[in-house]
Amino acid sequence: MKKSILRALLVMFIINMLLCTALFAQEVDTMTEDNEIAVEETVEPIVSDVEQMSNLETFARRLVGSYLVKLFVEGGWVMWPMLILTIWGMAMCIWKIVALSYAKINLNNFLNEILPLIKNKKYKEASELAYKTRGPVASVTHSALLKADKSIEAVEKAIENAATIEMAFLEKGFININTTINLAPMFGFFGTILGMIEAFDSIARAGEVDPTIVADGIKVALITTMAGLAIAIPVQFINNVLLQMVDGLVLDMQRASDKIIESVVENQ
Repeated sequence: MKKSILRALLVMFIINMLLCTALFAQEVDTMTEDNEIAVEETVEPIVSDVEQMSNLETFARRLVGSYLVKLFVEGGWVMWPMLILTIWGMAMCIWKIVALSYAKINLNNFLNEILPLIKNKKYKEASELAYKTRGPVASVTHSALLKADKSIEAVEKAIENAATIEMAFLEKGFININTTINLAPMFGFFGTILGMIEAFDSIARAGEVDPTIVADGIKVALITTMAGLAIAIPVQFINNVLLQMVDGLVLDMQRASDKIIESVVENQ
């Protein structure tokens, strides 16, 4: 399950990086009518910023396709903060899923190694084993074993304090992800308003209602709305997957804590 999730995120990250290239794309009129005779023009071989941008645009079109680059450019300046928001949100998602995957351990194997040591009252060895094991489950277990030779109340208090710290780690980053989910549609709707303003402004200047007059403004409105939803939907899905992973880790911490307390009580 984790491998498939990581593979899907890797694919989305690659697509996201390809979209970053479209940030530098500039609209260049390179289309010609069919059967039109091309006219060769002689220009001085000057390397300018325009030429560099044109090269980057050509590269972006080959990677992500001319259609996506065209939509990005036609969407207007609102597409720029939305692209930055996409990069930020996807980066946080990838970081979070890697961190949670690394924190996950095989609970049964871990308890099979820890519990025999506790039953033999080898608290120091068990504590060292938990210290060398990664993840919040091992951290909570390590804190409990440091108080294993004291009262059961001390063990429970140690587990409670350690669990609070680990929960703060597990919840870290979700605010950033939710910010992406909330802001992406808002930027899209903001672009929609700008597009409609442009459409009505065109009508006011022309003095008449013609579909060709308002087409550009309506197109901007639809592109930005689509982009906002296209960002929020996959990030929301990844956020739900991450929340399920957090729930699994919390359940593992609870199971490990119950087993540790039970073993310590039996030895007292």
